Amino acid sequence: MASDPTPHADAASTAIDSVSALSEESRRRMFLFIRRARRAVTRDEAAASVGISRKLAAFHLEKLVDAGLLRARYGTPGGIRKVGRQPKVYEPTDAQITVSIPDRRHELLADLLLDAVLTEGADENAAQAAVRTAEQRGRRMGEAARQEIRPGRLGPERGLTACERLLDQYGYEPVREAPTRLRLRNCPFHPLAAKAPDLVCGMNRAFLCGYLDGLQVKGVEAVLAPEPGECCVLLAPGTTDQDGRTAAEG
Repeated sequence: MASDPTPHADAASTAIDSVSALSEESRRRMFLFIRRARRAVTRDEAAASVGISRKLAAFHLEKLVDAGLLRARYGTPGGIRKVGRQPKVYEPTDAQITVSIPDRRHELLADLLLDAVLTEGADENAAQAAVRTAEQRGRRMGEAARQEIRPGRLGPERGLTACERLLDQYGYEPVREAPTRLRLRNCPFHPLAAKAPDLVCGMNRAFLCGYLDGLQVKGVEAVLAPEPGECCVLLAPGTTDQDGRTAAEG
């Protein structure tokens, strides 16, 4: 996952639309033909590749453009300039499609671990570097989200409401069990979390702690409360000091 979040609902819808666009056989075959051509392809070439009419090919190609799998422009295949009106040509986008139900975010875990390897200090081991990296990433994302809301510390209820957007877009499947208690029904890092629970769950908690801190949510903390088939972290009320820090942070 990239450092800057993308709304989960939009990303999921885009992925599903892309997969749906490829469910039609002729459309799928044309898409593969264009990808393998490694150059811009005309409608006539695409139509010939699957043995359908140019008009029908145009319909399917525009569906692939709408799904974000192809881009269209006016030009000539191979970059050869010709006199007269240039035909419409199609080429693949850089889109990578991944659909997982329930949602998995192994790319985020891999990205954090890579950062940990690259920044590991002399006074910390690999696990400590991984937890530090996760907390720093969460804090930066919380600070970025903070820019979208009013200044001032957020109370528990409003703070959890602000958190739900991130949790939903990263596949945690948050459920409000109480006004100030948020259970996370899905572990985005399963099944890797089962292989190394201390490391992955520690990174997960650190990531969410950092996000709460960057968002400046008071009275709520991320605590380890594993449940079978769910995320190991629970967001629940925490004791705060005069500076608004939870007991876990103090």
